[in-house]
Amino acid sequence: MYTYTICFLKHANEYLLLNRRKPPLMGRWNGVGGKLAPNESPLGCVLREVFEETGIALSSATYKGIVSWKLDGDVVGGMYAYVAELPETFERPLTPRRVEEGILDWMSLDWMLHPKNEGIAENVPQFLPYMLEHEQPIQHVFTYEGDRVIQYERLPLPEVAEAVKNG
Repeated sequence: MYTYTICFLKHANEYLLLNRRKPPLMGRWNGVGGKLAPNESPLGCVLREVFEETGIALSSATYKGIVSWKLDGDVVGGMYAYVAELPETFERPLTPRRVEEGILDWMSLDWMLHPKNEGIAENVPQFLPYMLEHEQPIQHVFTYEGDRVIQYERLPLPEVAEAVKNG
């Protein structure tokens, strides 16, 4: 089991992102999410974390796989990844808005994926387009050297992660 979850909430062709106040990724924009509590399912965690960080009560989110990272050849961390589309009738809270974890704001996918954007978490432009375009959840594995991604692979999900999807 991995320790973290992440969710990208979509509304009206924009995504709600969090500019983190603290390490890791301090000062970078990313989806919302957080750390699993003891005995908490990844879906339960992502629904709780989205509510705690944004005030948005989701009834569901779509599981899109795992984003994991390697250092010196070993997987040292990972997160269960989700997307959620808010209904057209959803009334967005005013943003930018400061919350305990950082600053929330809505950003376009073009902005998020722009090749010159150094403000987004470095791996998001690599894994997010795949998650948005494909139904089948997979594992996105990033190998780091220091803070830089030196390799990115898409792999089938391990069986244990497939069980998370179905349970």
